[in-house]
Amino acid sequence: MTGGSGGTTRRPSAASRSRGAPSSSAPDPDARRAAAAAAARRSGRGDHGPLRVMAVSARTLLLLGIASVALLSVAFLAYTGGWWQAEAESEGAAALRRMARSVTPLDAPRMMDLPQFQGDHKESLYWGTYRPNVYLGIRARTPLSLIAGLMWIGVKNGQYFIRHVCQDSDELSKYGWADHNGRDYGRQELTDHGLHLTTSFLKEKGDGSGYGGDWAVRLDAKNEGSSLSEAQESTTHLFFYIADEAGKLITMGSHEPPSRGPVLLASGSHEEIGDWELYLRSEDNLEIHRAGFQTISMHNLSDLVQHALVTNARQSGNLNLPDMTEDSSNAMIYQVSIKLPAKIDMVFLSGAGSKNPMTAERVNRLTGPMLSTRLESKQKDFEERYDQIFNVNNKIVSKELSVGRAALSSLLGGIGYFYGQSKIALPKGFSQKNGDKYIPYWPAALYTAVPSRSFFPRGFLWDEGFHQLVIWRWDAHISMDIIGHWLDLINADGWIPREQILGAEALSKVPEEFVLQYPSNGNPPTLFLALRDLASAIHAHQFSDEEAEKISTFLKRAYVRLNSWFQWFNSTQSGKYEGTFFWHGRDNMTTRELNPKTLTSGLDDYPRASHPNDEERHVDLRCWMLLATNCMRSIAGFLKMDSSLEKDYYKLSDQLSDFETLNKMHLDDKTGAYFDFGNHTEKVRLRWYENREAMKRELLRETLEAPHLQLVPHVGYVSLFPFMMGAIPPESWVLEKQLDLISNSSVLWTDYGLRSLSRTSSMYMKRNTEHDAPYWRGAIWINMNYMILSGLHHYAHEDGPYSVRAGELYDELRSNLIRNIVGNYQETGFFWENYDQKNKGKGKGARSFTGWTSLVVLIMAESYPSLHR
Repeated sequence: MTGGSGGTTRRPSAASRSRGAPSSSAPDPDARRAAAAAAARRSGRGDHGPLRVMAVSARTLLLLGIASVALLSVAFLAYTGGWWQAEAESEGAAALRRMARSVTPLDAPRMMDLPQFQGDHKESLYWGTYRPNVYLGIRARTPLSLIAGLMWIGVKNGQYFIRHVCQDSDELSKYGWADHNGRDYGRQELTDHGLHLTTSFLKEKGDGSGYGGDWAVRLDAKNEGSSLSEAQESTTHLFFYIADEAGKLITMGSHEPPSRGPVLLASGSHEEIGDWELYLRSEDNLEIHRAGFQTISMHNLSDLVQHALVTNARQSGNLNLPDMTEDSSNAMIYQVSIKLPAKIDMVFLSGAGSKNPMTAERVNRLTGPMLSTRLESKQKDFEERYDQIFNVNNKIVSKELSVGRAALSSLLGGIGYFYGQSKIALPKGFSQKNGDKYIPYWPAALYTAVPSRSFFPRGFLWDEGFHQLVIWRWDAHISMDIIGHWLDLINADGWIPREQILGAEALSKVPEEFVLQYPSNGNPPTLFLALRDLASAIHAHQFSDEEAEKISTFLKRAYVRLNSWFQWFNSTQSGKYEGTFFWHGRDNMTTRELNPKTLTSGLDDYPRASHPNDEERHVDLRCWMLLATNCMRSIAGFLKMDSSLEKDYYKLSDQLSDFETLNKMHLDDKTGAYFDFGNHTEKVRLRWYENREAMKRELLRETLEAPHLQLVPHVGYVSLFPFMMGAIPPESWVLEKQLDLISNSSVLWTDYGLRSLSRTSSMYMKRNTEHDAPYWRGAIWINMNYMILSGLHHYAHEDGPYSVRAGELYDELRSNLIRNIVGNYQETGFFWENYDQKNKGKGKGARSFTGWTSLVVLIMAESYPSLHR
């Protein structure tokens, strides 16, 4: 191993260097996401361009730096402004009181203060791959952490690009975790235009370790597709970095490494783990170059590397880091240039300043042959545990087994830790003195899985309930930790912001128009799915006594918060009449949408009443409320509660379970489908109008017939919600009609899964606006297919005249879903957001969608939620 040429020098911080926001995902084929990506680019969050060595404008860099400082200043003022201006003073006081409550935590004991989340549990989860938005990112579960990660230079069409942030425009043919246990081990495979990288992560607490233990990363780089001679002739550039979010100084290690053996790259100190050291070890010939930066913008590290490479290339003609560090550098980047194949081990040691740090032994244990042995052992343990928990060996063929493991691993490897403040929208007509239209939520941490590392690398409330259906079965302690973090976000009114954009790294991936959260808007309370399961699993004696005690303690503390959350739904999402509910927040003034979206439902553009008003009744929300009441009733019964509150839940559960009332409000007797109710007409269309004042054409909605109150006749996922929840008696004729809808290929059935909207619907595959392609208007979504499959499984095991038919449909739908998801994964290397019911089930939308598509694990295992009393 050889060092780079020239010594490492220090220089003052370059205040004029670009601090522009990092890249977001590339435009997706779905027009909805294309518009978001375009907005991201307009706001400075576009994809990184190639490394243009001869086309760097110092003036542009200076302006970008000034603009970024200005944005940071605005953010600071938002947190410290303190006073608001209102258009109407008489309404101001009440509005401000409401806003104050919206950013006030619920006055209840915090979930994360439970003893079970302290001590060994907390330390065991301290380090992890908790930065899902980058291809490999490590951090601790603490607000100001040391962070580490990987970058490399990719080559596409003869141009160089920095790879760091997960984005579809990089066109990697594969990336994702093949193994990950959610705690101390993971193995990921990435393929980038001829470069194949395997990144392995291992964590342990051994003799001499400080708090949180030590960790190692192995980078195994090989050529993919090219000949060995071609790979040996070309140089591959990898970059490994370590940075301190608290801004503490990091000391550069020895510049002249030995020819073999470990190299001390960096060292420093952190208040939680003490002194630390970072080592590199490799048996291959390497060339190492370095750069150190003083920065608070950790989400801009790839910008700093790109700028340093370009500047040095212009000055020296070499594509290397400059071997220079700024004063008080808190971010160190190491460029490791290699000939393929090559293997590099990076080791992080905590507690390096202890009296007996045992440095050599610890480095040796986490590098070289000993690391190889331990990684192999961890992989074997993971596979055995997977087989034991999900017990799929007799239920699927062998080629599907590895795909199931990858689905679980991708979900667990996508768990992130975030810290920051949500931005809560002020009421219309209000603003802060600095012009901001929001106030900040309290500073909070969130430990959560994410739907997609490239497009949605942050927490989404309704997605998380589906994630936890998988995770609690793998590791109930991690699942409770995640759910506890979410429940600690409940405010004084019982509301949880539905999208969590916490911290600069998360914020950098979101177009500005999607950042603000509205305290009147809900999201399906899917966390009750996992909570109901946990309570039921205790009843079924699926846990040890110790585990059952911890879950019981967790549910007892959660009950107060869950009650507040439920009451928020019951008071803010209620309908005009008792026992009715509808998703608030639809736009009743828009003329640009064919059917005003219902983003709060999670089903976005699924067609509802054409003209929103307070007469609406949404059958899916009624069913979510039934789930919530049954869960609260189940927890109360398990904990032997007998107060008036618990009796109210029993009463409400019985009311929402009343089959006659459900049918009276939502059933279409002719089709046997359940429909929304509202002010509706089918006679609407989008039409081009000439706007002479603006000198442009506009696509606007035209209503050809006056709406009236009626059932909204669109058969789709919403029509099956009572079926999913087991709310239909097994002997009812309605169940037969529901099975007819499911099995009819002209309605919902395809060979790849059930489509979201019937082919007979007037909205089937219709665009909602000029820029909004159909989203929930035909595509196959795995979360809803899983819920329908759960209903089929339930009715197949209930005594009744339709059990045999339900069982046959169950077997066929299950087979179709597994075959299509597995086939797409093997063909493309990815799990997808949804699947195309018109194009042979091809994956669509966000790729590397490792959120609820991971439910394929439970479909393979035939493991379903306990929704039925």
